[in-house]
Amino acid sequence: MKKKILILGGGYSKERSISLKSSKAIIKSINKLYKVKFCDPCIDFLKTVKSFKPDVIFNALHGRFGEDGYIQTILETLGIKYTHSGVISSMLAMDKEISKKIFIKNKILTPKYMKIKNDLKHINFKRIESYLNYPLVIKPINEGSSLDVYICKNKSSLSYNLKRMKSYNDILIEKFIPGREIQVAIMGNKILGAIELRPKREFYDYKAKYNSNAKTKHLIPVNISKKNHKKVNEIALKAHKLLKCRGITRSDFRFYENKFYLLEINTQPGMTDLSLVPEVAAYRGIDFRSLIIWMIEDASKKR
Repeated sequence: MKKKILILGGGYSKERSISLKSSKAIIKSINKLYKVKFCDPCIDFLKTVKSFKPDVIFNALHGRFGEDGYIQTILETLGIKYTHSGVISSMLAMDKEISKKIFIKNKILTPKYMKIKNDLKHINFKRIESYLNYPLVIKPINEGSSLDVYICKNKSSLSYNLKRMKSYNDILIEKFIPGREIQVAIMGNKILGAIELRPKREFYDYKAKYNSNAKTKHLIPVNISKKNHKKVNEIALKAHKLLKCRGITRSDFRFYENKFYLLEINTQPGMTDLSLVPEVAAYRGIDFRSLIIWMIEDASKKR
Protein backbone atom coordinates (compact mmCIF):
# COMPACT_ATOMS: atom_id res chain seq x y z
CA MET A 1 0.00 0.00 0.00
CA LYS A 2 1.38 3.38 -1.02
CA LYS A 3 2.22 5.93 1.66
CA LYS A 4 -0.07 8.94 1.71
CA ILE A 5 1.86 12.19 1.35
CA LEU A 6 0.17 15.54 1.80
CA ILE A 7 2.07 18.40 0.16
CA LEU A 8 1.60 21.75 1.89
CA GLY A 9 2.11 24.67 -0.47
CA GLY A 10 1.05 28.25 -1.06
CA GLY A 11 0.26 29.66 2.35
CA TYR A 12 -0.03 33.19 3.67
CA SER A 13 3.48 34.60 3.27
CA LYS A 14 4.96 36.82 0.59
CA GLU A 15 6.76 33.71 -0.68
CA ARG A 16 3.49 32.06 -1.65
CA SER A 17 4.30 31.91 -5.37
CA ILE A 18 7.66 30.24 -4.73
CA SER A 19 6.03 27.72 -2.41
CA LEU A 20 3.53 26.84 -5.13
CA LYS A 21 6.38 26.27 -7.60
CA SER A 22 8.17 24.05 -5.09
CA SER A 23 4.97 22.09 -4.49
CA LYS A 24 4.38 21.56 -8.19
CA ALA A 25 7.93 20.24 -8.73
CA ILE A 26 7.66 17.91 -5.71
CA ILE A 27 4.30 16.49 -6.79
CA LYS A 28 5.52 15.88 -10.34
CA SER A 29 8.54 13.97 -9.05
CA ILE A 30 6.75 11.57 -6.68
CA ASN A 31 3.10 11.26 -7.76
CA LYS A 32 3.68 7.74 -9.15
CA LEU A 33 5.47 6.52 -6.03
CA TYR A 34 3.07 7.69 -3.32
CA LYS A 35 -0.56 8.58 -2.93
CA VAL A 36 -0.11 12.36 -3.16
CA LYS A 37 -2.49 15.19 -2.36
CA PHE A 38 -1.87 18.94 -2.44
CA CYS A 39 -3.19 21.26 0.26
CA ASP A 40 -3.01 25.02 0.54
CA PRO A 41 -3.34 25.77 4.29
CA CYS A 42 -5.38 28.84 3.35
CA ILE A 43 -8.17 26.49 2.24
CA ASP A 44 -9.77 23.84 4.50
CA PHE A 45 -6.43 22.79 6.01
CA LEU A 46 -7.69 20.82 9.02
CA LYS A 47 -10.55 19.29 7.05
CA THR A 48 -8.13 18.06 4.37
CA VAL A 49 -5.69 16.64 6.91
CA LYS A 50 -8.43 14.76 8.79
CA SER A 51 -10.03 13.34 5.64
CA PHE A 52 -6.80 12.37 3.84
CA LYS A 53 -4.99 11.08 6.96
CA PRO A 54 -1.45 11.43 5.57
CA ASP A 55 1.46 9.31 6.71
CA VAL A 56 3.78 12.27 6.16
CA ILE A 57 3.25 15.94 5.40
CA PHE A 58 5.79 17.44 3.03
CA ASN A 59 6.03 21.02 4.18
CA ALA A 60 6.80 23.01 1.05
CA LEU A 61 5.70 26.31 2.60
CA HIS A 62 8.17 29.19 2.66
CA GLY A 63 8.33 32.30 4.81
CA ARG A 64 6.18 33.28 7.75
CA PHE A 65 3.65 30.75 9.06
CA GLY A 66 5.44 28.06 7.02
CA GLU A 67 9.01 27.89 8.29
CA ASP A 68 8.91 29.89 11.51
CA GLY A 69 7.53 27.20 13.82
CA TYR A 70 3.86 28.15 13.34
CA ILE A 71 2.68 25.33 11.07
CA GLN A 72 5.12 22.96 12.80
CA THR A 73 3.33 23.60 16.12
CA ILE A 74 0.01 22.67 14.52
CA LEU A 75 1.45 19.49 13.00
CA GLU A 76 3.01 18.50 16.32
CA THR A 77 -0.37 18.98 18.00
CA LEU A 78 -2.02 16.81 15.35
CA GLY A 79 0.67 14.16 15.81
CA ILE A 80 1.59 14.04 12.11
CA LYS A 81 5.11 13.47 10.86
CA TYR A 82 6.46 16.23 8.63
CA THR A 83 9.57 17.17 6.67
CA HIS A 84 12.24 19.67 7.69
CA SER A 85 13.04 21.10 11.10
CA GLY A 86 10.88 21.12 14.21
CA VAL A 87 9.17 23.95 16.06
CA ILE A 88 12.06 25.47 18.00
CA SER A 89 14.69 25.03 15.28
CA SER A 90 12.40 26.63 12.70
CA MET A 91 11.64 29.56 14.97
CA LEU A 92 15.30 30.16 15.85
CA ALA A 93 16.47 30.01 12.23
CA MET A 94 13.71 32.29 10.98
CA ASP A 95 14.41 34.98 13.58
CA LYS A 96 17.54 36.60 12.20
CA GLU A 97 18.41 38.36 15.46
CA ILE A 98 18.12 35.27 17.67
CA SER A 99 20.05 33.09 15.23
CA LYS A 100 22.81 35.71 15.04
CA LYS A 101 23.11 35.71 18.81
CA ILE A 102 23.52 31.94 18.74
CA PHE A 103 26.17 32.21 16.01
CA ILE A 104 28.13 34.84 17.92
CA LYS A 105 27.94 32.92 21.21
CA ASN A 106 29.39 29.89 19.43
CA LYS A 107 32.17 31.82 17.66
CA ILE A 108 30.64 31.73 14.18
CA LEU A 109 31.47 34.92 12.32
CA THR A 110 28.44 36.93 11.20
CA PRO A 111 28.12 40.58 10.07
CA LYS A 112 27.90 43.20 12.82
CA TYR A 113 24.27 44.21 13.32
CA MET A 114 21.60 45.98 15.31
CA LYS A 115 17.82 45.72 15.53
CA ILE A 116 15.51 48.74 15.38
CA LYS A 117 11.81 49.48 15.53
CA ASN A 118 10.70 50.76 12.14
CA ASP A 119 9.26 54.05 13.31
CA LEU A 120 10.79 56.76 11.14
CA LYS A 121 9.78 59.53 13.55
CA HIS A 122 11.92 58.02 16.28
CA ILE A 123 14.80 56.35 14.45
CA ASN A 124 18.15 57.60 15.69
CA PHE A 125 20.20 57.74 12.49
CA LYS A 126 23.27 59.06 14.30
CA ARG A 127 23.26 56.03 16.59
CA ILE A 128 23.03 53.69 13.61
CA GLU A 129 25.81 55.48 11.74
CA SER A 130 28.10 55.57 14.76
CA TYR A 131 27.74 51.82 15.27
CA LEU A 132 27.63 50.66 11.64
CA ASN A 133 29.35 52.34 8.71
CA TYR A 134 27.80 52.48 5.26
CA PRO A 135 27.03 50.55 3.18
CA LEU A 136 24.40 48.81 5.31
CA VAL A 137 21.96 46.00 4.63
CA ILE A 138 18.44 46.25 6.00
CA LYS A 139 16.06 43.31 6.14
CA PRO A 140 12.97 42.12 8.01
CA ILE A 141 13.69 40.06 11.12
CA ASN A 142 11.63 37.12 9.88
CA GLU A 143 11.29 36.89 6.10
CA GLY A 144 13.01 34.52 3.68
CA SER A 145 14.06 34.43 0.01
CA SER A 146 15.82 37.80 0.43
CA LEU A 147 12.43 39.52 0.37
CA ASP A 148 12.54 43.24 1.16
CA VAL A 149 16.32 43.24 1.59
CA TYR A 150 18.05 46.47 0.59
CA ILE A 151 21.61 47.74 0.45
CA CYS A 152 21.83 51.33 1.71
CA LYS A 153 24.87 53.41 0.80
CA ASN A 154 23.97 56.60 2.68
CA LYS A 155 21.41 58.11 5.03
CA SER A 156 18.98 59.09 2.28
CA SER A 157 18.84 55.56 0.84
CA LEU A 158 18.49 54.14 4.36
CA SER A 159 15.54 56.42 5.08
CA TYR A 160 13.96 55.75 1.70
CA ASN A 161 14.20 51.96 2.02
CA LEU A 162 12.91 51.96 5.59
CA LYS A 163 9.81 53.72 4.27
CA ARG A 164 9.42 50.93 1.73
CA MET A 165 9.47 48.46 4.64
CA LYS A 166 6.77 50.20 6.68
CA SER A 167 4.75 46.97 6.93
CA TYR A 168 7.45 45.50 9.20
CA ASN A 169 7.78 46.49 12.85
CA ASP A 170 11.27 45.10 13.48
CA ILE A 171 14.18 45.66 11.13
CA LEU A 172 17.64 44.11 11.22
CA ILE A 173 20.43 46.42 10.10
CA GLU A 174 23.79 44.84 9.44
CA LYS A 175 27.14 45.78 7.99
CA PHE A 176 27.30 44.99 4.28
CA ILE A 177 30.00 42.43 3.58
CA PRO A 178 31.30 42.51 0.01
CA GLY A 179 32.88 39.49 -1.58
CA ARG A 180 31.71 36.14 -2.89
CA GLU A 181 28.35 34.51 -2.20
CA ILE A 182 28.74 30.88 -1.16
CA GLN A 183 25.96 28.63 0.10
CA VAL A 184 26.21 25.21 1.72
CA ALA A 185 23.58 22.48 1.87
CA ILE A 186 23.32 20.02 4.76
CA MET A 187 21.40 16.75 4.41
CA GLY A 188 20.56 15.13 7.72
CA ASN A 189 23.73 15.58 9.74
CA LYS A 190 26.01 15.29 6.74
CA ILE A 191 27.53 17.88 4.42
CA LEU A 192 25.93 17.81 0.98
CA GLY A 193 28.12 20.48 -0.58
CA ALA A 194 28.73 24.11 -1.51
CA ILE A 195 27.77 26.31 -4.43
CA GLU A 196 28.92 29.81 -5.40
CA LEU A 197 26.57 32.40 -6.88
CA ARG A 198 27.58 35.25 -9.15
CA PRO A 199 24.47 37.37 -9.70
CA LYS A 200 24.33 40.10 -12.33
CA ARG A 201 22.46 42.13 -9.74
CA GLU A 202 24.18 43.77 -6.78
CA PHE A 203 23.48 40.76 -4.59
CA TYR A 204 21.52 37.49 -4.66
CA ASP A 205 18.11 39.01 -3.95
CA TYR A 206 14.61 37.70 -4.62
CA LYS A 207 14.74 38.47 -8.36
CA ALA A 208 18.19 36.91 -8.71
CA LYS A 209 16.89 33.77 -7.00
CA TYR A 210 13.66 33.22 -8.87
CA ASN A 211 13.75 35.13 -12.14
CA SER A 212 15.28 32.97 -14.87
CA ASN A 213 16.22 36.15 -16.76
CA ALA A 214 18.40 37.38 -13.89
CA LYS A 215 21.30 35.29 -15.26
CA THR A 216 22.92 34.40 -11.96
CA LYS A 217 25.89 32.06 -12.48
CA HIS A 218 25.90 28.92 -10.32
CA LEU A 219 29.39 27.51 -9.83
CA ILE A 220 30.11 23.96 -8.61
CA PRO A 221 32.69 23.09 -7.43
CA VAL A 222 33.47 26.34 -5.68
CA ASN A 223 36.90 27.63 -6.65
CA ILE A 224 38.45 27.99 -3.19
CA SER A 225 41.23 26.09 -1.44
CA LYS A 226 40.54 22.65 0.04
CA LYS A 227 41.13 24.18 3.46
CA ASN A 228 38.50 26.88 2.93
CA HIS A 229 36.10 24.43 1.34
CA LYS A 230 36.37 22.23 4.43
CA LYS A 231 35.99 25.26 6.68
CA VAL A 232 32.78 26.63 5.15
CA ASN A 233 31.20 23.17 5.05
CA GLU A 234 32.04 22.62 8.72
CA ILE A 235 30.61 26.01 9.74
CA ALA A 236 27.33 25.15 7.97
CA LEU A 237 27.19 21.77 9.69
CA LYS A 238 27.95 23.40 13.04
CA ALA A 239 25.11 25.92 12.57
CA HIS A 240 22.74 23.11 11.53
CA LYS A 241 23.57 21.16 14.69
CA LEU A 242 23.54 24.20 16.99
CA LEU A 243 19.95 24.94 16.04
CA LYS A 244 19.13 21.21 16.18
CA CYS A 245 17.83 21.30 12.62
CA ARG A 246 16.50 18.23 10.82
CA GLY A 247 16.33 17.20 7.19
CA ILE A 248 17.71 19.71 4.70
CA THR A 249 19.14 23.15 5.48
CA ARG A 250 21.04 25.70 3.43
CA SER A 251 23.44 28.20 5.01
CA ASP A 252 24.25 31.46 3.22
CA PHE A 253 27.74 32.95 3.47
CA ARG A 254 29.79 35.87 2.28
CA PHE A 255 33.48 35.11 1.68
CA TYR A 256 35.61 38.22 2.11
CA GLU A 257 39.30 38.67 2.92
CA ASN A 258 39.65 34.94 3.52
CA LYS A 259 36.85 34.90 6.10
CA PHE A 260 33.40 33.32 5.93
CA TYR A 261 30.52 35.38 7.32
CA LEU A 262 27.36 33.37 7.99
CA LEU A 263 24.36 35.49 7.02
CA GLU A 264 21.59 33.03 7.90
CA ILE A 265 20.48 29.41 7.85
CA ASN A 266 17.40 28.34 5.89
CA THR A 267 15.45 25.39 7.28
CA GLN A 268 13.21 25.02 4.22
CA PRO A 269 15.17 25.82 1.07
CA GLY A 270 13.32 26.16 -2.21
CA MET A 271 12.62 23.14 -4.40
CA THR A 272 12.00 24.88 -7.72
CA ASP A 273 13.89 24.36 -10.97
CA LEU A 274 16.12 27.33 -10.03
CA SER A 275 16.72 26.22 -6.42
CA LEU A 276 20.18 25.58 -5.09
CA VAL A 277 19.86 22.50 -2.88
CA PRO A 278 18.61 20.27 -5.74
CA GLU A 279 21.49 21.58 -7.85
CA VAL A 280 24.06 20.73 -5.17
CA ALA A 281 22.43 17.32 -4.68
CA ALA A 282 22.57 16.64 -8.43
CA TYR A 283 26.28 17.43 -8.44
CA ARG A 284 26.65 14.80 -5.72
CA GLY A 285 24.76 12.26 -7.82
CA ILE A 286 21.37 12.64 -6.10
CA ASP A 287 18.60 13.44 -8.56
CA PHE A 288 15.56 15.52 -7.60
CA ARG A 289 13.24 12.57 -7.08
CA SER A 290 15.77 10.77 -4.87
CA LEU A 291 16.23 13.94 -2.82
CA ILE A 292 12.47 14.27 -2.23
CA ILE A 293 12.16 10.56 -1.36
CA TRP A 294 15.00 10.92 1.14
CA MET A 295 13.22 13.86 2.78
CA ILE A 296 9.98 11.91 3.06
CA GLU A 297 11.70 8.83 4.48
CA ASP A 298 13.72 11.00 6.86
CA ALA A 299 10.48 12.55 8.12
CA SER A 300 8.97 9.05 8.50
CA LYS A 301 11.69 8.14 11.02
CA LYS A 302 10.93 11.05 13.33
CA ARG A 303 9.43 10.51 16.81
